[in-house]
Amino acid sequence: MEEIYFDNSATTKLCTPAIHAMEEVMNHTFANPSSLHSAGFRAEQALNTARQQVLAALGVRDKGARLVFTSSGTEANNLALVGTVRAKEKYRGGTIILSDSEHASVHECANYLKAKGFTIAYLSTKAGKIDPYELETRIDEKTILLSIMHVNNELGSLYDLSTLFRIAKQKKPDIITHTDAVQSFMKIPFTPQQLGADLVSVSSHKIHGPKGAGALYISEEIIKQKKISPLLFGGGQEYGFRSGTENTISIAGFGAAAQYMTAHMKENFSKATQVRLALIEKLPPAIRVNAAETYSPYIINITVPGIKSETMLHYLSSRGIYVSSGSACSSHKKAPSRPLSAYGLSAQEADCSLRISLCGENTICEANKVAEALHEGLDTLVHTK
Repeated sequence: MEEIYFDNSATTKLCTPAIHAMEEVMNHTFANPSSLHSAGFRAEQALNTARQQVLAALGVRDKGARLVFTSSGTEANNLALVGTVRAKEKYRGGTIILSDSEHASVHECANYLKAKGFTIAYLSTKAGKIDPYELETRIDEKTILLSIMHVNNELGSLYDLSTLFRIAKQKKPDIITHTDAVQSFMKIPFTPQQLGADLVSVSSHKIHGPKGAGALYISEEIIKQKKISPLLFGGGQEYGFRSGTENTISIAGFGAAAQYMTAHMKENFSKATQVRLALIEKLPPAIRVNAAETYSPYIINITVPGIKSETMLHYLSSRGIYVSSGSACSSHKKAPSRPLSAYGLSAQEADCSLRISLCGENTICEANKVAEALHEGLDTLVHTK
């Protein structure tokens, strides 16, 4: 049976350059990068090569900035939020502003910090938009941090961070700005400077690299003013921000994937746009597409009225078509999706929604087959209810 993988926001297939880079480290550069002998030096070189590859993919040329490798995008988000608000005693009890549709790794950090006495303020993302005026009115002298994801991982909404972060800095120049860019990195062109972001979280396995590697970009200004502290303590690896022997194998794959995706980003964006349009054009009329005015072409969220997402997901899976009922990190939870509820869907509508997510390797032929399967699934499942 032919398999069609349309769940690329959950994870992606390893690209060939990532596999080759990982094999090189596994077979020839396996030493500890902190070791002082020549084998350790070669491992350190592999680590530094990957760091420069990811920085180049981010468009960072500032030598004072830092890229800290982590185990995942989730850890990068934890370091960004928890690491900044506890960096200075004066931040204690301050306010953190988020969108109401953040990934669980940001949302749960906020819940933790709220329990520690911080105030959490949420910005509405109804219809996939954030109102700049609402942001401006929320910022006051107690605001420490503003964290807004770049692309929503369930809906694909693309938020205008350059405007939002500019307004935030104008209102409070010392505010720290962070974005979870896991779903936009190597898909939507940006640099931290263009966005006005002090901190940027990215992940390897969303860009055809291996699992087990992520990174946090930290601006020179944050470094100079010591506005971030580590969560892990030990040998002082990763500039002292993330102790523990680095996962050199996954990091090498991450760097190679970032370099590969940089070369193919424009081409992949065009392909994803074409596949998205082809799929939407052939969807059954009863199926609704949930999209913001500005969006990533890589993520399509649909509502199939009257059929629970899990039921349709399993129907498609039986035909070798793989999609998601939402974020893979929260797909086992019974509560309605926060992002879909914030977007404006009812609990029932959210429970009937699927996420279809693309990569540059997906084709229009595959999109046509998915649309056909949705037509058949709609007919079959409605009649068997």
